[in-house]
Amino acid sequence: MNLRLISAAIFFFMMSFSFLSFTANSFNDNNSHSKFPWDDYEKMKCTKKLKSFDASLNQLPLNEVIAEVGKTFMGTPYVAGTLDENPNSEEVVIRITGLDCVTFVENALVFSRLIKQNKSSFEDYKAELEKIRYRDGMNTGYSSRLHYFTDWIYNNEKKGIVKDITKEIGGVPYQKTINFMTGHRNSYKQLANDDDNLSKINEVESQINSREIYYIPVEDIPNVYDKLQTGDIVGITSTIDGLDVAHTGYVYKQDGKTYLLNASLKDKQVEISPMELQDYILGNKKQGGIVVARVLDVN
Repeated sequence: MNLRLISAAIFFFMMSFSFLSFTANSFNDNNSHSKFPWDDYEKMKCTKKLKSFDASLNQLPLNEVIAEVGKTFMGTPYVAGTLDENPNSEEVVIRITGLDCVTFVENALVFSRLIKQNKSSFEDYKAELEKIRYRDGMNTGYSSRLHYFTDWIYNNEKKGIVKDITKEIGGVPYQKTINFMTGHRNSYKQLANDDDNLSKINEVESQINSREIYYIPVEDIPNVYDKLQTGDIVGITSTIDGLDVAHTGYVYKQDGKTYLLNASLKDKQVEISPMELQDYILGNKKQGGIVVARVLDVN
């Protein structure tokens, strides 16, 4: 979920996707308020946001809550690399004042689920964030973070948080070997000199490759517009070897059209895409289709 300017080649990958963790030593946000894993400023902003939502939101379906919460982040700066500022220690990093595409998806989902549960404490927020971001809801180290987005969907489906609906709405098999992280070991500071982490990520990739994964090819996306709803989570698939998903966001329906509510690397902020989903993807030759997860009601 974080990118590093370590070489021209890695910069090229950064322009194609923004959420797999690259090396961490050269990330620098001169306007950052955040120390690690959070500081008083981030805690204050998070606590304030938790208290800011109208109580009536609780009465809406979760997918509609997500849309309303997501829109409150519009204009928030796009900031990559926040989860790897300290590669020597895996912590549940909290940063809502700067978001990349996945941390935006996570935070909109976390706040929305808390609203539906009538929870508003900072401790509740931290617990919910860890539950969503890490395998089986527990941070047990770098490899427990859900780095690959198809794995993120798979594990959060096991938790009862989302449902992968790609196949049922018309998806076709996504025939691809996922091995980008181990194939670019030296681009990840947590892997470059740590054989144990490398072995664990290799096992994660093996598990992903043992699953049947489906996607909607970009040319077929208009055929599923009527099967998508506001608040559906979209993973935009990558044409880069070894990488499953290049970008993420939420479906946003408006005036009968289907847009993407997302943290945009191109425009450097959270926004609603200026064009419909298919046209948005066609604008990047390194993107080839979508996987879709539907959020499930909070029990």
